Amino acid sequence: MTAPSTVNPAIFDWNGLDGLPRFDLVSDTDFAPAFDAALKAHEAEIDEIAGNPAAPDFANTIAALEIAGDDLSRVSALFWNRSGAHSNDTIQALEREIAPKLSRHYSKISQNAALFARVDALWNRRDDLGLTLEETRVLERHWKAFVRSGARLPKPEQERLAAINERLATLSATFGQNVLADEKNWSLLLSTAEELDGLPDFLRDAMAAAARDRGAEGRYAVTLSRSIIEPFLTFSTRRDLREQAFRAWVARGLSGGETDNREIMRETLSLRAELASLLGYGTFADYKLDDTMAKTPAHVDALLKQVWVKAVARAKEEEAELAGLIAEEGRNHEVMPWDWRYYAEKLRARRFDFSEAELKPYLQLEKIIAACFDVAQRLFGITATQVEAPAYHPDVRVYEMRDRDGRLFALFLGDYFARSSKRSGAWMSSFQSQHRLPLKNGAVGEMPIIYNVCNFARPAEGKPALLSLDDARTLFHEFGHALHGMLSNVTYPSVAGTSVSRDFVELPSQLYEHWLTVPQILKTYAVHVETGEPIPQALLDKVLAARTFNSGFSTVEFTASALVDMAFHSGGPVADPLARQAEVLKEIGLPKSIVMRHAAPHFSHIFNGGYAAGYYSYMWSEVLDADAFAAFEETGDPFNARLAAKLKEHIYSSGGSIDPEDAYRAFRGKLPSPDAMLAKKGLAA
Repeated sequence: MTAPSTVNPAIFDWNGLDGLPRFDLVSDTDFAPAFDAALKAHEAEIDEIAGNPAAPDFANTIAALEIAGDDLSRVSALFWNRSGAHSNDTIQALEREIAPKLSRHYSKISQNAALFARVDALWNRRDDLGLTLEETRVLERHWKAFVRSGARLPKPEQERLAAINERLATLSATFGQNVLADEKNWSLLLSTAEELDGLPDFLRDAMAAAARDRGAEGRYAVTLSRSIIEPFLTFSTRRDLREQAFRAWVARGLSGGETDNREIMRETLSLRAELASLLGYGTFADYKLDDTMAKTPAHVDALLKQVWVKAVARAKEEEAELAGLIAEEGRNHEVMPWDWRYYAEKLRARRFDFSEAELKPYLQLEKIIAACFDVAQRLFGITATQVEAPAYHPDVRVYEMRDRDGRLFALFLGDYFARSSKRSGAWMSSFQSQHRLPLKNGAVGEMPIIYNVCNFARPAEGKPALLSLDDARTLFHEFGHALHGMLSNVTYPSVAGTSVSRDFVELPSQLYEHWLTVPQILKTYAVHVETGEPIPQALLDKVLAARTFNSGFSTVEFTASALVDMAFHSGGPVADPLARQAEVLKEIGLPKSIVMRHAAPHFSHIFNGGYAAGYYSYMWSEVLDADAFAAFEETGDPFNARLAAKLKEHIYSSGGSIDPEDAYRAFRGKLPSPDAMLAKKGLAA
């Protein structure tokens, strides 16, 4: 399309290095007119497809839908990246405006009767169209999307459904902004030696940098960034300060003021239940799980409860050990949530004769990034080369990704440090997905442009960034997602990369984590920040021996969150989400010493992301990833070339072009049981 004069052409014409967007030419105020132009252009394309006088066929209907809205995809990719990774008041105001506008736009498309009639006609004669397997999956995806968006409903119900989706979009955006505001606005400034007692140098350096960012030069800031709050809770000897920081951490979204999320949660859950009912489902969980591997809430509950029984029993054993340490110190308090990490670290040091502080100097960010790339080279023949190109923030690195033949096949951007303009957590997303379709601009296909966002603590000026073992796993996890996007090898964009069922999408990422602790990787890249010496074999042995340490705690944290998510979305009406959360936690017997990993008021996965009635999927995928890595272990070679080729073809490259169960069987020859996952967690007994 020809953009109006008020639209910045850099939004749509990506002519940076290797087709990268020119982020440096796009300002915050460019987005509103670009969205208006792109929405208008997409609407015209949809009208053209729906009104085509020719009989519907795959090319003039489904393939046409696949490439429609290219401008809207581009402005959306740029905007949502900025919204999540480098936001400000202008972007947040536009987010509140554009989220419902986009919802209205897509509701109008999904309820376009003429368009659905064309898709429905193709679906009803799909067996006679001579389609490939991928084309059949693409047709099915479009048909189901229409049906699940109300295409078959009477007009009044369609209008109500559209109103619900529009309101949900607004609520989601506001929920996320409230959490970001609470995280940004809270800090605990420390200065005295007593207040800093027990904190290792790497943490003091990160806290000093955080204080400096807040205009408190010379002091030390505890923030709600996980890369600071968790080590503070692990090492601070000041129980009162640990409690103060912990209570602030778990109170995000509960401010009682403008950023309070309680009413947003209640309305969201009510609207989701109504949406499911309109579409003929008993509950929102039934609606969400209908198109997943799990299929039903009963299957999810069966897995979660099987794991819960084992995890809570192990956690109670762990709690008893921590209580013993407290008694040894002559204290008489219970193990409370702000105590667990502190005493678990003491127990780890005693049992395995090493501490997180001893390990951290061997986990430099730069080396772990290099380790990520090395694993990709060993498994898939990928070479990553950092290049100079403007990105959306000065912290962001840009890499060209080349295959064994030196062919450029993807661009990768890494954004690793926490900042106040970035929402918490870690994620992968894309500016552009891979496909092979001819586009209206004359190009044939597109190369994936993928990015990772993390929130590691920024080091002091001139010092290297050091990671915890969990941080390093997070980096590997998100790069596993990135590989899923970059290695995509399909024809149609709607099934490219991570466009798979929610409970399959975590398989490539969680599986990739396993290679972090493969001995030849740790021995090569875990080198001391000062001496350059590789991690001693004795320390490496201790790290590997401690892999299941504290697994009861971590599994209870996760599973409690997943069970609450399912309770929110598979039971009756939820008038008071906090009361329902408390009820569920009482029913399952959550120990007083542990809290949910994500309490409802800041549970962004389910209220500001795509994981509503789907948080369980991390564990569902964990069943798959444990079994998948066991396949490599069975060969005695973690980089077995034959298996790596199958892994690339069937898991990392096939996207949603085949059924996930078929994809996994093609790689492994069978579907897994939970046994390998329970063994990995040390919960098999």
